[in-house]
Amino acid sequence: MSKASEGATPGFLVWRLSMKWRVAVDRAVAPLGLTHAQYALVASLYGMQRAGERPSQRRLADHTGLEPLYVSKLARSLESAGLLERAKDPRDPRAVQLALTDAGRETTRRAIGIVQGLLAQLLEPLGGPDGDRARELTRDLTALLDTPLDPAAAGPPEQ
Repeated sequence: MSKASEGATPGFLVWRLSMKWRVAVDRAVAPLGLTHAQYALVASLYGMQRAGERPSQRRLADHTGLEPLYVSKLARSLESAGLLERAKDPRDPRAVQLALTDAGRETTRRAIGIVQGLLAQLLEPLGGPDGDRARELTRDLTALLDTPLDPAAAGPPEQ
């Protein structure tokens, strides 16, 4: 454990790890013209399309955990870059469906390979992505993500 982590709360460590990951992904996908947030969007969309889904912006926001307004902004920038198509949902005129273009699929495939390499580096101390400790970490993180949080229920701060 590093000196900076001694006595740190789990919340602080989660935050630090998420920042470390975001910065690493930002730097790694920048040569492809992507940011970390754009990568999260196109990689999620790539997986959903491979499963036969053409999600709405709202569905993609729910899947990624990003705010719907931010997903809309990201989708517009990715559309301008020629990586994504936005179209009205024929079943709901208020909804916008998203799909990767051919260029978007190719860029996303390349980005996924790069990010998988980063993930292998990150998980190496746990035995690599397929190691028992990495699988246990995935289960623990999933349990934490599945736990609802209500900031209002936390109560007022102590004085």
